[in-house]
Amino acid sequence: MTKRVAIVGAGPSGLAQLRAFETARKAGVEVPELVCFEKQSNWGGLWNYTWRTGLDENGEPVHGSMYRYLWSNGPKECLEFADYSFEEHFGRPIPSYPPRAVLHDYIAGRVERSDVRKYIRFCTPVRWVSYSEETEKFTVTAKDLSKDEHQVEEFDYVVVANGHFSVPNVPHFEGMEQFPGRVMHAHDFRVADEFAGKRLLMIGSSYSAEDIGTQCIKYGAKSITFSYRSKPMGFDWPEGFVEKPLLKKLVGKTAHFADGTTSEVDAIILCTGYQHSYPFLPDELRLKTHNCLYPAGIYKGIFWQSNPKLIYLGMQDQYYTYNMFDAQAWYARDYILGKISLPSREEREADIAKWLAYQDKLTNPFEAIDFQTEYVRELLQATDYPHLDVDKVAELFKEWEHHKMEGILTYRDRSYRSTITGNMSPPHHTTWMEATDDSLEAFMGQPQHYKKHAAGSPFHLDATQTAAE
Repeated sequence: MTKRVAIVGAGPSGLAQLRAFETARKAGVEVPELVCFEKQSNWGGLWNYTWRTGLDENGEPVHGSMYRYLWSNGPKECLEFADYSFEEHFGRPIPSYPPRAVLHDYIAGRVERSDVRKYIRFCTPVRWVSYSEETEKFTVTAKDLSKDEHQVEEFDYVVVANGHFSVPNVPHFEGMEQFPGRVMHAHDFRVADEFAGKRLLMIGSSYSAEDIGTQCIKYGAKSITFSYRSKPMGFDWPEGFVEKPLLKKLVGKTAHFADGTTSEVDAIILCTGYQHSYPFLPDELRLKTHNCLYPAGIYKGIFWQSNPKLIYLGMQDQYYTYNMFDAQAWYARDYILGKISLPSREEREADIAKWLAYQDKLTNPFEAIDFQTEYVRELLQATDYPHLDVDKVAELFKEWEHHKMEGILTYRDRSYRSTITGNMSPPHHTTWMEATDDSLEAFMGQPQHYKKHAAGSPFHLDATQTAAE
């Protein structure tokens, strides 16, 4: 009897799993029956932009934390698929820091060519997953929102690929109820223009605070105050930015900080992270972790320790993204196909403990980059995933860290060399601080020179144009 695999989510991780199986199928390997459940109406996960917050058109919690004007905050060369370069997709090298629409187009281009849409049930969130020790199968209950009907089916494996940047962690601060301005979590942030002329308080000192804060300045915010819990970000902030210790209380529009200082603020954005949330899983199958590079309880960062037939993809804090999801998906695929055997529970536990001990010793971003590089390298060595030079990728990550320290508002104007094609990316036609149109057409420049593929997604140079133009 053919095995069945359920995949929860058609974002970058779920699509990586579909792509991995489809690659094997096209190579003549018999693969399981695949069903991918996606709560949104299109693939792409967080890369789908919606103006909606709170609840979507079906009354479901909005998954996306994506906002307009978001640009990649790391070089695209660090996330490039080994089997599908940006150059292949767009027909020429493109700048190193694309906006959201360009990255979504790139993701979609690869899976469109792979013909995996047929495996995806859109607008069908998973409601519950259970496992029977007797039958050794999972029962998955999902709801077809279009038909308003529940589906109940059995599967041999379940791949959890719903991400962990969609359920906000929302702290409380004294006086917040009486604050007379806008208060929101980064999950609900959509448009920087809203805060033009405003004095913004950003609670948090990680990527969301940094990116939303700089974007709001770009679109006209008056000032940005970052409030950190443990330590400041430490960039050489230009005029208009200041870092303060943790907020203690609000009195009207006056923010009081732990060092005794105060600031007048008009709006507050909580950049306080996200919760790992799997409401469709019972406790015995549910990953419980904070955001870290190596969550406890999953072997190779993939397999649920007490039941390896439950597979988690993309649940780590991330330097590597798309290519790491690929590495995980290929490894999980080969386990399901019987090409990789997992060791005993005791050996798996020892391996997890080894990685956790390594993680505990990390003291700075450069060590963290090396940690995740070694993790990805180990996964890649076990499969036939196309060659990915992780050492070169790690070098680019470290360059990126230096470039951010040299100029937090200018690092996106840098260019890097593709580790896949070897070609250098061109500079963007407009500096990031001046590029206020985040559309694919504006990014590519002179849209009349571009045309759609017959498949409907990627943009390529018209045959009458040259890459130099």
